[in-house]
Parts: sequence; C-alpha cells; structure tokens
Amino acid sequence: MRVINFNPGPAGLPLPALERARDELIDFQGSGMSVMEHSHRGKEYEAVHDETISLLTELLGIPDTHQVLFLTGGASQQFAQVPMNFLHPGTSADYLMTGVWSEKAYDEARIVGQARIAATTVGPDKRYVRVPGQGELQLDPRAAYVHLTSNNTLYGTQWHTWPEVGSVPLIADMSSDFMWKPTDVSRFAFLYAGAQKNLGPSGVLIAVARKDFIAQGRRDIPKIFRYSLHAENNSLYNTPPTLAIYLCRNVLAWMKEQGGLAGMEARNRQKGELLYRSLDANAGFYRAPVERESRSFMNVVFHLPTPELDATFVAEAKKAGMVGLKGHRISGGIRASLYNAVSVDDVRALVSFLEEFARKKG
Repeated sequence: MRVINFNPGPAGLPLPALERARDELIDFQGSGMSVMEHSHRGKEYEAVHDETISLLTELLGIPDTHQVLFLTGGASQQFAQVPMNFLHPGTSADYLMTGVWSEKAYDEARIVGQARIAATTVGPDKRYVRVPGQGELQLDPRAAYVHLTSNNTLYGTQWHTWPEVGSVPLIADMSSDFMWKPTDVSRFAFLYAGAQKNLGPSGVLIAVARKDFIAQGRRDIPKIFRYSLHAENNSLYNTPPTLAIYLCRNVLAWMKEQGGLAGMEARNRQKGELLYRSLDANAGFYRAPVERESRSFMNVVFHLPTPELDATFVAEAKKAGMVGLKGHRISGGIRASLYNAVSVDDVRALVSFLEEFARKKG
C-alpha cells in the first residue's frame, strides 16, 4: 500500500504517471528496450523530448519569444550559472532575499561578480515569515537582472504578486512551486525549476528562457555552462537525463488530463485552504508563523508547543501512513509539502490526524 507522501523533494509523483512508466519500462513502444536504453539521438527518445517541450509550451502558454531548456545540476548549479551567463563585467545584479535558497543564490553571484541585496525580510532570529512588499524594494534601474525565489520551502512563504522591476530582466528560481498554477512566463527573462517537486524525479532542471536574453549571455565561460549553447542544440548538446525527462512527460500528460494549470490551481488552493483553516482553528496548539498574505500553498510550516511534541507528531503520523512531515533541520517544526501530486483527500487525512492529535495532546 502506498503511503501519503508529504516529502519536500524529491516528492511524490502521480500514480498514473508511475503506472505508465511501469508498463513501458522494459519495452518502450515495442522497441525491445527501455526508454532509458535508447540513444538520445534516436527517433524514439527525441519524440519523448519534443513531446515534453510541447506539453510545457501548451500548459504554460509559452510564447514564441521564449524557449524551454532541459539542464542538470539542479537549482544549486543555476545559482552560479545564472551570474556566469548574465553578470557581465562592470555590472551588478539585484537579489530579493526571502529565505535560505535566495541567500545561497546571492552568495554564488558574489563569487562571480557584483551583487547587492535589494530587499530582505529576514527577522532578528534569522527567519523569514513574509515576502517584501513593492515599496520595500530598493532596485537599481541599471541592474543586469533582478533575481527572486518564488517559494520558500524552508519557511513556507510564497510570492503571490510578482514585483514590478521596470525594464530590468526578471529571473526566478521556481523550483518548489513551478506550474502550481498558471503563470505569465513572458514577465520573466529566465526562470528555472528543479523537477523533483511538482514535475518529475530529481535529475533534470527545466528552464524557460527569453531567446534574446540568453543570446546576450557571456561567451567567455566554458561552453557547457552557456545557456545559449543548450538553446541552439534543443537541450541535446550533450546527453540529457533521458529517463527523468520521460517521467516529466508522463506527469505533464497527467496534469493536462486534470484540467491543466487551472485545474492544478483549483486543487492546490483547496488543499492549502483546508490545512490552514484547521491550523488556525487550533491556534492554541499549532503555531503557523507565516504572515497570512505570504503563506505558501506548496509548503505549509507549523510548530507544536514543544520540540518533543513535534517529534511525536511526526512519528505517529508515519504510523498512520503519512511521511515526510518533519521540518527542515534549519527551521524545525513540521512541514507539509502539498505539491501537485498530493491529492485533496491526502490533505483531508492530514487534517483529520492533526485535529485528533490536538485533542489528545492539547
């Protein structure tokens, strides 16, 4: 029996996507071999590659001005690769600090060139409980780009309104909430997301890049790190993570069957509202620290009265068939990650459990 998976990533995958992979694993479309055994130059794999790009383009409404890239190294590599490409000598980049991952992106940029903090919401306890408002942004109109992290997996905050940055290119790490709802990708010069939260397994990173922006990327860096090179080769310059891309194809096809991104948003908002409503109703026992207007629909964080009760909650939830609820080692507490594959019924089960736990222990 499958457990209810609230892992923060790698996260759960939709069962139909896994079942499709199971059925095709040994013999892919009558070819006599698995999809992971096919050459990335062969027509069998290239059809999967192109279908995955097509599904992304359709679901996101990607305009002709932008292009899909499949990359490796996860978001952590992009923290360095973004400034390597776009932080030209003599320029500076602006970073909006909303959590640990934006801090890491900023640190990598400072190694490559000049970067500045244009906004931060870190508290005196080094934690983040909200995203900044437009009036708090101190942007440089001459910046090479503005970088943000759309969703804070550790502390459970999320951008719900994109900042206005003028004519400066906007870059976003969307690893933990990519495709949770419709997104106007034309607002971004470059966005990137590790697939292992909402779209597939670990091993592949998906980027959506404005073609003219990446064409202006630096040429004095190794070829393999140039986004323009991957764009020119349809992400087939070197061997891509073919199995991970195949599984993303399966997940994207499932998302399309569920009503696309409008369907995902309705489902995800219902899940978040169910869980936050229960936490607020039991506020004497559970503490949800994030300010309401910044609450994440992907990562719901909360604390019980003591660390010992946090540990008991996690252990008893596991016995009840729910895994992945332990908070990050930095932030502690409890974290329920409600990515696309998590169902409304899964969240109802969690709500029932936490309400009963509060009655017993409160």
